[in-house]
Parts: sequence; structure tokens; C-alpha cells
Amino acid sequence: MGKAKKRSLHLGINDQFAKLSRTEAVELVVKKLQKGDNDVYSLVTLFGLSAEEILEGGASYEAVKGLGGLLG
Repeated sequence: MGKAKKRSLHLGINDQFAKLSRTEAVELVVKKLQKGDNDVYSLVTLFGLSAEEILEGGASYEAVKGLGGLLG
């Protein structure tokens, strides 16, 4: 994880965790989407996640499509 991401997480943007890898971020996004929680925008933009990564992580196509223009 780069310095900027560590700094952003440390400043309290996401108080849920202190250190997060890219694979953990994908897993967290997938879990939130499966629960129906669409509050994943900060993680997707922070890590620059693609729709393909989230789909490979186990999210449904409909959930990923629902994120709209966020994923391009």
C-alpha cells in the first residue's frame, strides 16, 4: 500500500481499519454489495478498483452494474 493510501486511512477517512490491502478491499466491497450496502464508493475510488476485479471477487453482475459510472 502506498504512502498516500496509508495516510488517508490513518487520517480517519475509513476508521474501520488501520491497514488494508487491495485484495482485502475487494473482499470488503463484495461483502457490502452482497448485504445491499452501496456505501462502497470511497473504497472503490481509493483503490481504483475495476468492475472486473469486483466481479472476480464474487459480486453479482447486477450489483456491479448498479454502481453505474463509478467504475467506468
